[in-house]
This record gives sequence, structure tokens and C-alpha cells, in this order.
Amino acid sequence: MPTLSYYFYPINQITMSQPVLFLRDVSIYQGNKVILSNINLEVNHGEFIYIIGKTGSGKSSFMRTLYADLPLTEGQGSIVDFDLADLKDDKIPYLRRKIGIVFQDFQLLPDRSVKENMLFVLKATGWTDEAEMQEKIDEVLHKVDLKAIADKMPHQLSGGEQQRVAIARALLNDPELILADEPTGNLDPQTSVEVMEVLRKINSNGKTVIMATHDYALLMKYPSKTLKCEDNKVFEVVQRTV
Repeated sequence: MPTLSYYFYPINQITMSQPVLFLRDVSIYQGNKVILSNINLEVNHGEFIYIIGKTGSGKSSFMRTLYADLPLTEGQGSIVDFDLADLKDDKIPYLRRKIGIVFQDFQLLPDRSVKENMLFVLKATGWTDEAEMQEKIDEVLHKVDLKAIADKMPHQLSGGEQQRVAIARALLNDPELILADEPTGNLDPQTSVEVMEVLRKINSNGKTVIMATHDYALLMKYPSKTLKCEDNKVFEVVQRTV
């Protein structure tokens, strides 16, 4: 039966190519409280990484630091070529255009159709050509097998469909990296598998994915490199058969 064993993960030797994410001697704070300390991590292009840990272990704080919702105040860090330790507020929107973010609660605008949700994001990030926007919407909805529902309202969709729309929305600006924070947390097991199939397909097409999750069944079904937050530390989990 597969089990998970743990060891502290050492600093990777720096590769010649720029990694998607690089953290060295990073500590993450909320106010004056240390949430995670001494994080050393390198994520290269095309990897799929799980972040696991109990509620309150620091998973969400870790993810929030990556998309600059929490500032990096200790250590060195870069993500999609942005220096997290020296990131100014006016540069945060540019960082987030290079990162696709998928949340647990979908965060779709309830009074707008799927297409209108997509248009809102495109216009907010500088798109102006109507034909190009429609082409991009068709493209990302096709990737998540939902092209036929562009005119539906969010309340007309199942939870799984809403999350796939959220994934499509995250792909609109061709991000280098997808950050998925508990994307299956509100879904039943079968729907969780469907969403995972979408994320793995996106990863197989070259996108880097970092996914925070508490669903260990998904780790067993879709094994990949896994980091665990525990006791204010982040370390790699090794999956083995015993």
C-alpha cells in the first residue's frame, strides 16, 4: 500500500536556466508571527508540485506569498522573473498577469455569464480587440471542455463546471505558472478527479502547476513531487510502496 514518508528537502543546486520559482532562506510572516521559516525551493518549468499540510500549517500563507498578497520580508525569492523581496506595489498586477490563480471558491462574478466573466478579466488586463478576445475565450474554454456553456450564468453550472471555468479564466493571459489553492476543496471525489484531469492536461502541455491540497487520495492517484508544511517548515514528501 502506498505511504508517505518525510525528509527535509535540501537546497537544489542552481540550474543554468532560470527556474519558475526560486526561494532561498525564506521565512513567511503574518504580522510579527512566523508562519514558515527557512524555505529553500526551486521549481523548474513544466513541473507539477503539490503543497500539503493540515489546516493552519501555512499552505495558504505560502501560496499568498507567491502571488504577492503577503510580502516577502526575509530571504531571497523570485517567481516568473519577478523579485519577490523587492516587488513594488505597482508591479504586482504585472506579476499576476504572468501567473494564473485558481481558488477553492471559484470567485466567478455571479451576475455575469461565463463569457462576460472572461471578458472582464481580458479588458482588465489590457485587451481591446473584440475578435481577439472572443478567440481567446473560445480557446481556453475548449481546453477545459466547456466551450458550449459560454452564455450560461455561474448558478446554472455544477461546482465542477464552475471550477473548470475558473481554470480557463486563469489561462487567459497564457501564464507561465498556475497556482491552484485547494481547487478541489469544495468538490465531491468524482468531480475532484475531473478537475485534476484538467490540471494534469494543462501541465502535460508545458505549464508549471503548484497546487495546495488536503486531498491525499488525489496524491495517490496522481503522484508528483510533494512538499509538506508542518511545524513551521517546508520539506519534501517521498511516496513509496511498503
